[in-house]
This record gives sequence, structure tokens and C-alpha cells, in this order.
Amino acid sequence: MVDTGATYAWIPRPILEELGYRPSFKQRLRLANGNIIVRDGCEAVVEINGARRTTVVIFGDPDSEALLGAVTLEQFSLAPDPVTKRLIPVEALLMGSLSRPS
Repeated sequence: MVDTGATYAWIPRPILEELGYRPSFKQRLRLANGNIIVRDGCEAVVEINGARRTTVVIFGDPDSEALLGAVTLEQFSLAPDPVTKRLIPVEALLMGSLSRPS
């Protein structure tokens, strides 16, 4: 599942632990209802369509659904297409000048 309103990827704790990941930090997160929660997080290798990146993942509740958040999507230069319900490649942005003015 993709949630562009979520900052980080959320993966159920049992899956992360089975893959050998352990928490390395705590992250404060604001829920849609405004409540703040604190969850364990780590950096993990994620693969999407054959591309691999290291990204921040949050240890989700055991019975929750895994989801990709905005940070992971941006790292992979992907965006959700609401018509096809698929991830599509997008151009990454680099704002600013690469050369100095003369």
C-alpha cells in the first residue's frame, strides 16, 4: 500500500525482525487524528521493481498493513498513478544552479 500522507515506510514489526532488523532510533509520528505516537525505527534495504535503496522504516503494529511513505517514494523517484493504481517513474528534482554566474 502507498500513503503519500505518511512520511516514512511502515512495516509490521514481525516482518522487520524476521528479516534481521532491529530498532536503532525512536521516531515521533503524528496520526491523522492529531495524536502523537512514538515508534521504533531503523534504516532498511527496500527493493521496488528491481531497484534497491536504503530508507527509513518504522516498526509497525504486528497486525497492521505495510505501506510506503513519501520519503521512500521520493528516494525511488516514484509516484502513485491514481488511474492505473500503480507506481510510475517520475523525474527527480534538483532545484538551483549547477554553475556559478560569471
